[in-house]
Formats: sequence, structure tokens, C-alpha cells
Amino acid sequence: MSIIKTKTTYLEMFSPPQFEVGVLQTGRKVIRLPLPSVGFYRRLYRAIGSNFHWIDRLLMPEDDLRAIIQDDLVDIFVLYENQEPIGYSELDRRVCNEIELAYFGLFPAVIGQGLGKYLLNWTLRTAWSHRPRRVWVHTCDLDHPAALPNYLKSGFQIYDESIVEQPIFSTNSTSGL
Repeated sequence: MSIIKTKTTYLEMFSPPQFEVGVLQTGRKVIRLPLPSVGFYRRLYRAIGSNFHWIDRLLMPEDDLRAIIQDDLVDIFVLYENQEPIGYSELDRRVCNEIELAYFGLFPAVIGQGLGKYLLNWTLRTAWSHRPRRVWVHTCDLDHPAALPNYLKSGFQIYDESIVEQPIFSTNSTSGL
């Protein structure tokens, strides 16, 4: 394990996006997982986050992670293509009047097909259906290069930035977690 410094950007929005969601191709759909298993959740998390050094949920004790992802105020949405997951988003509604877009991403094989814009807009519209005061997200310079520009295009505005020390593990070191 090594530690690197990374810039984290915090963004927020106070009203729903102004553009339409669009239509998915036949065979693609977004489904809310009512009680995701820790194993399935971590497979999604690894499939999307392994290239971007996502580790928090891999290091978290299984019971703690289960308590979060099975909480009634945490929504996990999976984007499927022909019954196979290809992306997911997670909305955390546990703080009154605000919603955190806690996790969001696509599997590497489908990046660049416009699905990120679709899933982000769909997820934000779902978040705003709960009528929060604000929706917020954070990203860092280890995430996909399109993450920050896509959040800004969707209507988020930057409200803070910080430099944090991020543990970096090799792919092999997190495989057993």
C-alpha cells in the first residue's frame, strides 16, 4: 500500500437538472435493489472502482456495509443490459433534506456509449423526486476524467476542494477483501 495526495472536489445542486433523461436501448433498464447482498454490492463496486482506486467499501466490515446498503434511506440502482449489470448509482438519503450521490459509475466495457449521462440524469431525477433541499456529490482526480465535467454539465456547482491523502492498493491486494 502507498499513499498519494489527491484533489477532492465537492459539488452540490439546489434544483433538478433541466434536460431530459432520454431513452435506453432495448435490453437496458435501471432497477432499484431492495436488499442488496454485500457480495453482489462489492462485485459492482470492484467492477467500477478498481481502475479508480475505490477502497472504502472494500475495507469496511461486512456488517457495517450491510447496514448502509440495506438501509431504507439508501437506494442502490443498477443499470442492466440483457440481465447483466453494467453500472450502478447509490443515493444516500439518511441526512434530512439532502441527498448524497454516494457512488456512481459504469463498467469499463460500456464507458463512452452515453450511458453515464443517461444514468446520472436518471439518478438525479430520482433524487429530486424526494424533494431534498440539495443533492451533493464528491469526486477526486483519481476518478474517470469525465466525472467532474459530467457533474458540472448536469447542474452541479463546486462548493469546496481539498487535498487528501489516499491509500492506493495494487489490484491484487484488494482482491481478497
